[in-house]
Amino acid sequence: MLPAVYGMTFTNKILAGLTAGILVGLFVGEFASALQWAADGFVKLLQMTVLPYVTVSIVGSLGRLNATEARLLGLRAGLVLVGLWLVALVFAGLIVLTFPRVDNATFFSTTLVEPRAPFDFINLYIPANPFNSLANNIVPAVVLFSVVLGISLIGIERKQVVLDLLDVCAQALSRASRFVVRLTPYGLFAIAATAAGTLNLEQVGRLQVYLVSYSLVALLVALWILPGLVAALTPIRVRDIMRLTRDALITAFVAGDLFIVLPVLIEASKTLIGQYQLGGRQGAALPDVVVPASFNFPHSGKLLSISFILFAGWFADASVPLPDYPRLALTGLVTFFGSLNVAVPFLLDLFRIPVDTFQLFLASGVINSRVGTLVAAVHTVTVALLATCAVTSSLKWERRKLVRYALVTGILTVVVIGGTRVLFARVLRQEYTKDKVIAGMHMRRHFGPSVVYRTPPPSLSEPKEDGQLEKIRARGALRVGYLTDALPFAFFNAQDELVGFDIEMAHSLAAELGLRVDFVPVDRTQFEEQLNGDYCDIVMSGVAVTTRRASRVLFSSVYFDETLGLLVRDEDRNRFSSWDQIRALGDITFLAPDLPYYIDKLRERAPRAKLRVVPEAASLLTAPQNEFDAILMSAERGSAWTLLHPQYSVVVPEPGIVKVPLAYPIAGRDETFADFINTWIELKRKDGTIDDLYKYWILGQNATSRQPRWSIMRNVLGWVD
Repeated sequence: MLPAVYGMTFTNKILAGLTAGILVGLFVGEFASALQWAADGFVKLLQMTVLPYVTVSIVGSLGRLNATEARLLGLRAGLVLVGLWLVALVFAGLIVLTFPRVDNATFFSTTLVEPRAPFDFINLYIPANPFNSLANNIVPAVVLFSVVLGISLIGIERKQVVLDLLDVCAQALSRASRFVVRLTPYGLFAIAATAAGTLNLEQVGRLQVYLVSYSLVALLVALWILPGLVAALTPIRVRDIMRLTRDALITAFVAGDLFIVLPVLIEASKTLIGQYQLGGRQGAALPDVVVPASFNFPHSGKLLSISFILFAGWFADASVPLPDYPRLALTGLVTFFGSLNVAVPFLLDLFRIPVDTFQLFLASGVINSRVGTLVAAVHTVTVALLATCAVTSSLKWERRKLVRYALVTGILTVVVIGGTRVLFARVLRQEYTKDKVIAGMHMRRHFGPSVVYRTPPPSLSEPKEDGQLEKIRARGALRVGYLTDALPFAFFNAQDELVGFDIEMAHSLAAELGLRVDFVPVDRTQFEEQLNGDYCDIVMSGVAVTTRRASRVLFSSVYFDETLGLLVRDEDRNRFSSWDQIRALGDITFLAPDLPYYIDKLRERAPRAKLRVVPEAASLLTAPQNEFDAILMSAERGSAWTLLHPQYSVVVPEPGIVKVPLAYPIAGRDETFADFINTWIELKRKDGTIDDLYKYWILGQNATSRQPRWSIMRNVLGWVD
């Protein structure tokens, strides 16, 4: 760990630990993950005293107030909070001005078909069992309980006995926190080392637009907008705010956790109020109430995350229209009372942005969560100082100071927003590569011998055995029919290899039989006749089970369920988000594959729609765009096709989800062979093979090979492979 450094200020020790951690992480790379236990342990030590401190400080501080003071605090602190929300929402909207234009598409995501996660406001904020909330770190519920208990103390005559006890508890918890804070240089060393050593540089590269834009605007808000507002309305200077809070700000930034620095921020706020003699004894005690209580509400760092919804819409060519910005701001404010990981998918779904982009939000969190926590820490101090001054009537409305603040804010905003836009326009070159990703997918392991026929092979003499399985064994090869355009179940990659979900399943089946596998192309319009002859033994190419097909062909048991969806132009996503909207469009034109089952389902939901049947899936995407409005296609296949045609998006209209089962057509209606295949499918389901193939070929997990994290030790010195 970091050695003790004597003769240095505590801030310099923190910076030394941070710098040393980054250098160690860059030097050893992924080996820095060995320090993860120290990083996690330090964060837990910081968290250990925070929730008890919050509880006793709220109860004690509110209990000392009278009813008039409590009412005044709630009103004026609330107005301060609303004002800061408006500031944060304005800057969240300005971030979109920095974005250049790119094309993008994503693999299928289950979020397309999953129901929205409900926002459980009741359980989050109303504690049926406050001790359970304390034990499970449910901060909003604990704060509400503490506020109710503190207000209840206001009218009790003998409350001083309890208040004295709470004071002693608060002092003890504060001393314990200060002891843990002394370990900050060492804890930040471990956190910085693990972050610098394990950060996925590829994800950072993909997200550079949002990372840069969000970070610069967030820093502008944290370092000038919020502290400058305090300086414009109170005698407190920006330099004094930064001087007393810089250690806590650095800790919050590196750890990515606001909760752990709340006690330090409270003490800094009280010190500033005392130095400037604002509000006397009453003012000095108010941060003990304001800071923990405001922790319940969305802070400026959270609200800046609304910009990700705008970024995701821009990135997926499904931009949020300007008239919808107020609805986004209001909805985001309400949903951000809960977890961002719940709120962001909800907002993406609400504004019809591909929910797959949530993965980008998670990736951006590696950096942006830390910058956002820095903003949150400054926001917390700003609320404490402005609310205290508002309650104690210490706010000063000086025209000269306000005009100067407005001018400096305007100039800095133009420089940051305009400069970032110019930087991206001149430097950034976004090359679309998702088509190369799917074209580069390959079989993940080596199988036995195989032969791939691009055209139907000449007729071969067949063994005389009666059963299909006996014929296969006598022939020494499993003959599998495939469709040439069944992406992602069967297709030719950039190396001209036949690959896909079902192709890998076929290889696995042949390997377990100890046979060679011969792949023969089948005609989508004639494969039923080909199956009933001696052309192939089974078709493994994402074949949908329909009523008509089931009457003509014997199918295996279902191995996968697709979801009926629509492929539409990016700008048309909102028009096709629900069946009510689709019906309101009238006699629009759909392209559809030659599958009566699909067509019947569409006619049930959109009876006035015009249909044009196109037999080949590839032809659906190459048809002139002015000849159709949407393409009927499963969401899983459609997502794969959008990787090759990023101008399209997949939608699953609401309400109701239609599942389309996939199974393997069996040659000659051989029941014995079908039973064998059914047993084999069940085995592949049980041993995880189907699930693994689904993750790779459908969800695109690990579709690109992951290289070891760059490090000086590996890539410069060559000490490790």
